[in-house]
Amino acid sequence: MAHTIAIVNQKGGVGKTTTAINLAAYLAIFRKKTLLIDLDSQGNATSGLGVILEGEIANTYHLLIEGRSLSSVVQPTTITNLSLVPASPDVAGAAVELVNQPEREFRLAKVLTDAHASFDTIIIDCPPSLGLLTINGLVAADSVLIPVQCEYYALEGLGQLVRTIELVKTHLKPSLTILGVVLTLFDRRNRLAHQVINEVRKHFPGYVFDAVIPRSIRLAEAPSYGVPIVKHAPWSPGAQAYRNLAQEIMALEKQSNLIGKGAATSATMVADVVKR
Repeated sequence: MAHTIAIVNQKGGVGKTTTAINLAAYLAIFRKKTLLIDLDSQGNATSGLGVILEGEIANTYHLLIEGRSLSSVVQPTTITNLSLVPASPDVAGAAVELVNQPEREFRLAKVLTDAHASFDTIIIDCPPSLGLLTINGLVAADSVLIPVQCEYYALEGLGQLVRTIELVKTHLKPSLTILGVVLTLFDRRNRLAHQVINEVRKHFPGYVFDAVIPRSIRLAEAPSYGVPIVKHAPWSPGAQAYRNLAQEIMALEKQSNLIGKGAATSATMVADVVKR
């Protein structure tokens, strides 16, 4: 069975899509058959992997609204073992059309039922909101990875996000867990960035991955070439950070049913946020 990870943060600019692309790429390089699903109408994960949607190429919209099969939507990438379900601006319309669909929160989960036997890992890049598309991503996922930028207001909105995860867990997906928090956009020259790291680790003990993603020109420019960092600058600090993150997640997967970060309930995290 595939381990499905939703990468979620309703704040924009936190490195969510960068994390989705590069984590998926490294998992694929480590010989895990990986599927990346772009749920964001901006399609940054799609363009970041060099996939150009031309003509009538099917994408996430057709998967959710028209009920097309997963196999008809999946696109290959330049990374061996990594496939992509692309997104186009049409996906923004899917968020509206889903409102009147039966079992609207389960559309993606149902589509992915057959994919669990074909892939080892499924990464879902959710949009920067807590709307129906993100809810679909959460319901389809086994666990949630939350990117948090090492900047002022880093924890702003996390309480709302964790409460949403808890609501999904309570009412729609009882088995959903929080895999952990990954710190992004870290500038080691900035004293505030170090303070943010300490704050996040203080308030979410046991949830924060050791790998810290640096603020990096190489990471920022890689999408313009349509490749993940491992193909653009494999020896850069950003590449090493995502390699380490992938290894940490694989180590968690080897533990019995994600014991550790993933085994803790999101209710615990809610309590931490409320205390703060």
